[in-house]
Amino acid sequence: MQFEVWAPQAGRVTLHCGGVTSALVRDPLRAGWWTGEAEADDGTRYGFAVDDGPVLPDPRSGRQPDGPDGPSAVVDHDRHAWRTQWAGRGLTDAVLYELHVGTYTREGTLDAAAERLGHLAELGVTHVELMPLCPFPGRHGWGYEGVSLWAVHEPYGGPEALKRFVDRAHALGLGVVLDVVHNHLGPSGNHLPAFGPYFTETHHTPWGAAVNLDAPGSDEVRAFLIGSALSWLRDYRIDGLRLDAVHALRDTRAMHFLEELSSAVDALAADVGRPLFLIAESDLGDPRVITPRAEHGLGLHAQWNDDFHHALHTALTGESQGYYEDFARAPLTALAKTLAGGFFHDGTYSTFRGRRHGRPLDRTRVSAHRLLGYAQTHDQVGNRALGDRLSASLSPGLLACAATLVLTAPFTPMLFMGEEWAAGTPWQFFTDHTDPELADAVRRGRRREFAAHGWAEEDVPDPQDPATRDRSCLDWSERQREPHARVLAWYRELIALRRDQPDLADPDLEDVKVAHDEDARWLAYRRGDVRVAVNFGKEPARVPLGITSTRVLAAWEPVPPPDGDGVLSLPGESCVVLTQE
Repeated sequence: MQFEVWAPQAGRVTLHCGGVTSALVRDPLRAGWWTGEAEADDGTRYGFAVDDGPVLPDPRSGRQPDGPDGPSAVVDHDRHAWRTQWAGRGLTDAVLYELHVGTYTREGTLDAAAERLGHLAELGVTHVELMPLCPFPGRHGWGYEGVSLWAVHEPYGGPEALKRFVDRAHALGLGVVLDVVHNHLGPSGNHLPAFGPYFTETHHTPWGAAVNLDAPGSDEVRAFLIGSALSWLRDYRIDGLRLDAVHALRDTRAMHFLEELSSAVDALAADVGRPLFLIAESDLGDPRVITPRAEHGLGLHAQWNDDFHHALHTALTGESQGYYEDFARAPLTALAKTLAGGFFHDGTYSTFRGRRHGRPLDRTRVSAHRLLGYAQTHDQVGNRALGDRLSASLSPGLLACAATLVLTAPFTPMLFMGEEWAAGTPWQFFTDHTDPELADAVRRGRRREFAAHGWAEEDVPDPQDPATRDRSCLDWSERQREPHARVLAWYRELIALRRDQPDLADPDLEDVKVAHDEDARWLAYRRGDVRVAVNFGKEPARVPLGITSTRVLAAWEPVPPPDGDGVLSLPGESCVVLTQE
C-alpha cells in the first residue's frame, strides 16, 4: 500500500506502520510531498515522524481509533457494502433537522441515533443535519474543536457507524447534511503545524492564526480542505455540507476558497449523478455568498439566515441584549422586513457592530430557498448561559407561533432537535478536555463571559462537569405527555401542510406580502392563496385579511370566519393558516 504526506519543510520523513519503520522519499512530481510503500490493510495503525520529531497521526487520517493524539488507522472505503440505492435529495422543498449525535440519545452514538430516525421520517423532515463529527479530545463535546478533518469521532462509532447511519437515513428517504469546520482546528490535538504551513500569521481569527488560504503554501492547504469535503460527499454518501462561520475564512486571492470549493462540489455532483450542496453559516449579510459563480458570486447553494432568527426571537421574547438590540426596537417590523426581503441588515446601521452592515438581496434573482429560516439552533440555545430553549420561558401558544412562522415562511425551514415537542431539557455548552489547563481555561472563560452580563459564576454550568452533558440529552418520553404531544402534533401538521400546499413551496420573495401591527402584536402575510396570521399578544387581535371567504388549513386555537369586512378575530398567543375559497 502506498502512503504519502505533505511536509514541504522537512529534511526527512519516516513512516511507522504496523510495527515497521521505513523512510519515505521525496515525490519528484509534487513539491513538498513524500511517498513510500508498506504492507497494510484496513485497520492497520500507522503514523509519520518529521525529522527528529515524534510519531504523529496522518493529516489525512481516515480514522483515529485512540483519539486525536494516537496513531492513524487505514480505512478501506470500498469494503463497506451499501444497502440503499440513493438518487440524492437536494434543497428544493427541504425541511432540515439539526442533530447533535452525543445528546440526541443518552447513548450518544451514531448507531443509537440511527435507531431514532424513524421519528424524523414520521415527522416529515427531509434532511438530518449532523453537527461536526471529526475527532476531538475526550468523549463529549459540541464537535467544533475537532481535528483530523477526514475522520469520524471514535466514541460516536467511527467511520463504519457513520456509513450505517447514512444508509439507514437514505432507506427512510432522509438526506444527510454534515457540519464541517474549516476556519480553525483544535486547539488540543492539532498536529498540522508539524507538517507544514497549514496556518498563517498573515491573518488572525478569534481562534488565533488563520487557516492558510492565501499565503505561501496555501495551494496544498486549500486542496487539503477541499479533499476532506469531497471525501464526506463521496466516501460517506453525505448529501450536503454546512460550512461553519465562513466569514472567518480569511482569503485575499482572486478566486476565493469558497468559490473553488463550490466548483469542486458541483463537479463531483455531476460525476456521481446526484445533487450535492453547500450551506454557509455567514454573518456577512452578503448576497454574493449564495449567488451562482456564473453571476460572479461564490456559488454556495444556501446559507443560514440569522436575521430571520433574531427578528423572530425578539418578537417572541422581547430580549434586546447584544445583537438582538437592532431588532428589538420594532421586532414585528424587523420580522416583516426579513420575510419579504430575506435580510434585515441590507446596508442599514447595526448598533451592535457600530457600522452599516449587509447589502440588499435582489429578490428577482435570489430564490428564497437559498436562505434557511429557524427559531432555534445549537448556537442560539447553547450559547445562552443556561442553554435554555424557547420552551423554558414561552407558552405552548407562542411556541406554535414560532413553528408556524418557520414552516410557512418562504425560506428553507430548519428545526433544532427536540424543538418539535417543546423539549423540557436544556442544551448547554459542554466539553471533555483532557488537558487540565485547557479545561480550566474554558471553564473560567465561560463564567467570566456571563459574569459581564450579571450572572453569578456559580449559576453558569461547568462545561467539564459530566452532568452538564447529561442534562442536555433529549428525554424521549416527553413526546407522550402534554403539552409536548400537542406541540409535536402541530409540527407534524405544519410540515405536511408545507408539503401539500404549492404556495408554501414557492421560493419567490416578491410574492410575499406582509402586514403587521407593532402595538397590537399581530403579523400576517400572504403567499399565493395562503394566508398566515400570528398573534404574539396575550389579548385577542383583529387582523384585517381583506377576504371574507376562507377555509382553515391549520389553527392552534379555534377561530371564527372573518367578518363582513374581512377582519379575522385571532385569539391571544395563537396562529392560523387559511386559504381563500
